[in-house]
Amino acid sequence: MRETHKGSCLCGTVQFQIEATFKKFYFCHCSYCRKGTGSVHGSNLFSFDADFTCTNGGESIKSYNVPSTRHRRSFCEDCGAPVPTYDRENNFLVVPAGSLDTPIDAEPTAHLFMGSRANWDNHLEDVTKFEKLPE
Repeated sequence: MRETHKGSCLCGTVQFQIEATFKKFYFCHCSYCRKGTGSVHGSNLFSFDADFTCTNGGESIKSYNVPSTRHRRSFCEDCGAPVPTYDRENNFLVVPAGSLDTPIDAEPTAHLFMGSRANWDNHLEDVTKFEKLPE
């Protein structure tokens, strides 16, 4: 089912709207996603029927293709936050889940590239949790 979502970058320069059906929601542990997010994994939604509209700051979206790979990352040139990567020719959209400002109903589909995950990516569910920054 197609859903409508809004999103933005960290500084608010890039703002966008998406009408799409998210077919997959992957947590990717490959080294490219870890480096691109600075975290344990990328959290990306995938659509093949998306209508993607940049409502503000489209000129601030920059993309980087890792040489000799299919890995492409788009980001705001002002704050560096990840934003969707849209291949209009193939109507293929990859959305960093954290860039959305609206809630999503999709459940994660799978963890990918577990064989190359970070050595500190074990039993994270057992790590102490806080509601806010501890004092």
